[in-house]
Amino acid sequence: MNDQPIEDTRGDLLLSTDRSRIDIDAVLAMLSGSHWAASMPRPRLERAIENSVCFGVYDSSGRQLGFARAVTDLTTYAYLTDVIVAESARGRGIGSWMVETVLVHPDLQGLRRIALWTRNARALYERFGFAPAEIPTSTYLEMRPGPATMAARG
Repeated sequence: MNDQPIEDTRGDLLLSTDRSRIDIDAVLAMLSGSHWAASMPRPRLERAIENSVCFGVYDSSGRQLGFARAVTDLTTYAYLTDVIVAESARGRGIGSWMVETVLVHPDLQGLRRIALWTRNARALYERFGFAPAEIPTSTYLEMRPGPATMAARG
């Protein structure tokens, strides 16, 4: 993964992929209001950030206004997740800017697929070409491993 930060500005806002800028507490506060990560503990978020391509948006004082991350192998697949904007900053195009930047990020070019789940932002993602998956010959499967499951797998 190229850890050379990519940065862009729009007015008084900065979008950066520099993980050292991420305000973990601010991101946790934003995620605590979400339906998908409301109870994420800090150590789990820290580890997720270390192992993802991350995008943050900051105001001129450095306050974190937005966050997104791509979980990826950098070659074939990326899962876009934790796309969130602080309630006080919504309606300013920050979410769109982050998605736009994810899609042009140099480390995420040439992938076969970028996937995501959304409950209430479908229109945002459709503007960028995301569409419901059409996999007629496959079945989506998932596992939510817990301590007992992992121990049983040995």
